[in-house]
Amino acid sequence: MTPVASVSVGAKITTRLVDVERPWLWLSAGWRDLWRAPQVSLCYGLVFVVISFLLTLGLWLAGLFYLLLPLAAGFMFLGPIIAVGLYDVSRRLERGERPSLADAIGAWRDNGSQLALLGLVLMLFLLAWVRVAFLIFALFFGSQPPAWDLLVNTIFFTVDGIPFLAVGTVAGGVLAMMVFAISAVAPPLLMDRDIGAMEAIFASVSAVTRNWRVMLGWGALIVLFMGAGLATFFVGLIVALPLIGHASWHAYRDLIVAEGA
Repeated sequence: MTPVASVSVGAKITTRLVDVERPWLWLSAGWRDLWRAPQVSLCYGLVFVVISFLLTLGLWLAGLFYLLLPLAAGFMFLGPIIAVGLYDVSRRLERGERPSLADAIGAWRDNGSQLALLGLVLMLFLLAWVRVAFLIFALFFGSQPPAWDLLVNTIFFTVDGIPFLAVGTVAGGVLAMMVFAISAVAPPLLMDRDIGAMEAIFASVSAVTRNWRVMLGWGALIVLFMGAGLATFFVGLIVALPLIGHASWHAYRDLIVAEGA
């Protein structure tokens, strides 16, 4: 890939313009990484599928099953930070090293405080989304959520369901675009380089805004694959999560030039 232009966003970081077909190449590279280290990648995905199942069971036992839909949608908000271990796998493969599940799980040790700070920012966005989702639901259907079987029917098969879904999609889309802008390359950059969270966020926003057409397509592909994983009651995340995680590493490597890279 030959960059069209680059711009410095800090003493150590430069962002690049990339060609519009790059998202497909990122996916292709991510797919190769997945099957170069299938035990690590698929086990990593399986861990979060099990966590998702346990969370769903906890919501059901606590009588809070109605939270499943907004939390499932909000999973996209935390996805970039959840995939830190997958970035480490791709980095080790890039270096010709042999990745392991222990290394992937321990990848948080690299610049952990700044990764935690970014994770806190993304968690605040998730909480904001859950709150907004509740307010929109109360606006259309009242403050008392119905039973789960009636909830699905109310949202998808009533007259008020269509405007509710439209408003919710717009509100969620705005928050999702903000999260995508600040986290598209920030987590792998933080794991890979000893920099601060705000510098990584600034670099991510710069990369996304300068390549907005490319990143619009990339964001759509992420939603498509992750949405398919969620729609299969999380099972599809076993493959979708590592695929997007590995591909995101290659997106970072294309979009960002860091000092010493």
